[in-house]
Amino acid sequence: MAIIFGVILSSCQEETIQHSIHDDLGQLPNGFPEIIYPEENEFSLERWALGKKLFFDTSLSIDNSVSCGSCHQQELAFGDHVDFSIGANGAFGTRNAPSLANVAYHPYYTREGGLSSLEMQVLVPIQEQNEFNHNIVDIAAELQMDSEYQRLSIAAYDRELDAFVIARALANFERTLISGNSSYDKYRMNPQAQDFSAKAKKGMELFFSERLNCNSCHTGFNFTNYEFENNGLYDEYADTGRHRLTNNPNDIGKFKIPSLRNIEVTGPYMHDGSLASLSEVIDHYSSGGHDHINRSEKINPFSLTANEKEDLILFLKSLTDHEFLNNPLFFE
Repeated sequence: MAIIFGVILSSCQEETIQHSIHDDLGQLPNGFPEIIYPEENEFSLERWALGKKLFFDTSLSIDNSVSCGSCHQQELAFGDHVDFSIGANGAFGTRNAPSLANVAYHPYYTREGGLSSLEMQVLVPIQEQNEFNHNIVDIAAELQMDSEYQRLSIAAYDRELDAFVIARALANFERTLISGNSSYDKYRMNPQAQDFSAKAKKGMELFFSERLNCNSCHTGFNFTNYEFENNGLYDEYADTGRHRLTNNPNDIGKFKIPSLRNIEVTGPYMHDGSLASLSEVIDHYSSGGHDHINRSEKINPFSLTANEKEDLILFLKSLTDHEFLNNPLFFE
């Protein structure tokens, strides 16, 4: 009888833990819209668990050397700390790895916006020669030999592990990487919040001012309008950005505007990681950038005192969500 009771108690405890995880993952920050999950890939804890396991599995790369988590590290808001991440066989990537925080809300994916869903996007690093350099069909065939993966796949999608399952499970996991509990957010909800300094408030005023006009691009709850702009980074672009997708000369040097959430930990910055610090980023924008024919009309030079620049940087750092960076639910 004691053994039976112990089994029942253990089962109840596990169910309680699962309910707690489910509730924590489903709790959105104040002001964040509902996440829209596509048909056939609605959220479930089973799908999330499978996706998380795949996210940290180096089997996705041809030489078993890197995983999604290698280039998208939690303490870096699921981004990287180098200009170009190292992929399979020691190859260097061709673009700076973006943060995956709040990727559930993006209307399209890749820096040129060529993909319409996360399910499609996760295929890109798998097949890219400089990333995983692998084939998702071959990956599925290899992982089908793993009884644990087969068990998780049946529980999550009621089918054996295949390319369909891998892409959807990874997307399901990534949609739960929600960040919106920074000191700025706490101040927004409670202006008496103690961890939002007077200098950060001055920086916030500068950020939202017509003088700097930062929020013309970095707007809304996720600090991006998701549009494509040329910010005058270069006179000539080795990576032509959206032009690679459209072949339209007017798109040369245009890239999807990134979110500024957790910007403190996502450097180096720009599509090629060419600016090492927030100070350099501000210097670039204050200069007005290079006079490229496609440079956005929103990019205009401005001047800041040393104190104002410091205030602006402190505001940008207030967008760091330390709870997200240290959430044990996402630990490998």
